[in-house]
Amino acid sequence: MNEIYAIVEGPTEQNFIEKVLAPYLGERNVALYAAILRKPGENGGDVKFSRARNDIGKFLKQRADTQVTLMLDYYGIRKDWPGYGESKQQTTHTIKHSVLMRETQREVQRIFPGENSQLRFIPYFSMHEIEALYFCDPAELARNIGVGQAEIDAVIRECGEPEKINDRRDTAPSKRLEALSTRFRKTSTGLTIATRIGIPAMRAACPLFNQWITRLEA
Repeated sequence: MNEIYAIVEGPTEQNFIEKVLAPYLGERNVALYAAILRKPGENGGDVKFSRARNDIGKFLKQRADTQVTLMLDYYGIRKDWPGYGESKQQTTHTIKHSVLMRETQREVQRIFPGENSQLRFIPYFSMHEIEALYFCDPAELARNIGVGQAEIDAVIRECGEPEKINDRRDTAPSKRLEALSTRFRKTSTGLTIATRIGIPAMRAACPLFNQWITRLEA
């Protein structure tokens, strides 16, 4: 099996990979493992490139026959991330994403020139948070957080599609869900919702997510 190590920012992403995405890719001959971004004395959050580069390098150097990917929220990355400033000047989520992907790939190749990172490193940023994936099935999402589907449909109408749900403090996907329902919990409720929606529905509704999964499959 092709082995891929995913660097994630916290327990929500780790659970999503281990419980939802890894079993799906396992059926496609891909073994996916998750590791939370680490720094001495800290786990998760505070997504600085100066911090992530250490984990990226560690996994690239461990074995030459594995791949390394990222699953980080665009909402949570810090200003030192390659391409951050340029991405913030863009008006569409797809261009923001492409800028970050391009500049992150370039910087990793520059820092780790001997690790074949142009082939082995696969960056990915959830636009604008992993919780956007839960909006792929409004009926299922509404049922699990105890609100009417019309409230979820209204968010989709406002933004256009799940990956366009924006990254302001009060309108990021997780913030919208917390405002809609006190039943929503990022780790526990989110995992239940993701499991019930399933990867195929997420791929159908979220083109950037689908592109990432396609690369992992390949």
